[in-house]
Amino acid sequence: MRRVSRKKALNFVKELDAFPKVPESYVETSASGGTVSLVAFAAMALLAFFEFFVYRDTWMQYEYEVDKDFSSKLRINIDITVAMRCQFVGADVLDLAETMVSSDGLLYEPVRNLVTLLLVQNRLREEHSLQDVIFKSIMRGAPTALPPRSDDPTQPLNACRIHGHLYVNKVAGNFHITVGKAIPHPRGHAHLAALVSHETYNFSHRIDHLSFGEEIPGILNPLDGTEKVCTDHNQMFQYFITIVPTKLETYKVSAETHQYSVTERERVINHAAGSHGVSGIFMKYDVSSLRVRVTEQHMPLWQFLVRLCGIVGGIFSTTGMLHGLVGFCVDVVCCRFKLGVYKPKGISVVDGHVNSQTPLLSENNDH
Repeated sequence: MRRVSRKKALNFVKELDAFPKVPESYVETSASGGTVSLVAFAAMALLAFFEFFVYRDTWMQYEYEVDKDFSSKLRINIDITVAMRCQFVGADVLDLAETMVSSDGLLYEPVRNLVTLLLVQNRLREEHSLQDVIFKSIMRGAPTALPPRSDDPTQPLNACRIHGHLYVNKVAGNFHITVGKAIPHPRGHAHLAALVSHETYNFSHRIDHLSFGEEIPGILNPLDGTEKVCTDHNQMFQYFITIVPTKLETYKVSAETHQYSVTERERVINHAAGSHGVSGIFMKYDVSSLRVRVTEQHMPLWQFLVRLCGIVGGIFSTTGMLHGLVGFCVDVVCCRFKLGVYKPKGISVVDGHVNSQTPLLSENNDH
């Protein structure tokens, strides 16, 4: 009884076989089929090779959410060189409530004349617009930052490098560099500019670095490498900055940083012509209420295997159908024009008699 039940179960399983086996004696091979098979195998190997590189690659995914962190401080990282002596300029920050922020984190370093960087600003901004490339360069350690500063020792110390960092509230504010040191005032703030001659005003400057939040090596900011040259002593440079909090999560880096966009404007101060203002460098920033989460994504293994099976099965089926279709068309053409195997057999004439190649009847059949 057990043997009978096993045979029934085995026969039932055999009936479910979706891949019937064909005896080798019934299979016919041909040169055309072998050629198509070689082409198909080569295409499978090539596409599978490229698919493996797609599997190894990653991409950056951007998600937007409301920034609920309003109590923390915003760090401003600054490295700016101004073409004036340090005793003639002062830098400070005012927030939206006209509250003066302590600038103790800034250092004033006398340096020599501005040295033109061997970089093109348009190229820097083009690289910055490629966010995926920049974020991935962090993982690879690509040198996207500016080169080290270099000064000519033969030049006098007539410029001032202002660098360091400040902590401000996460509200709109105004960081500015203008004539005279900043002094506290009950109604705001003021700068001691009365003792500085207008002939010494020169706010030509170079921004080596300006960023917000945690500093991440490899990130190139929009204003890094910016250079401005004054055409007049009384000139104002304005930068309107929109800051977007960013959470960066990759397989090698996890950091809280800030991206920003900037709009530039500059004009000559001429009160007689109606152009009012104060000479200096003004960076007015505002913090967006949205937060960007940037995460590195990778193709899962199961999806890679599915795509690989699709490549192999698709090429195998497609080449089989094309080979069958081409063979059918060749057979139709050969049959229509009597070519190849469809060509009629030859008829020869020997000694005036028609000698066909059709088999003759035997003598037994004649009787």
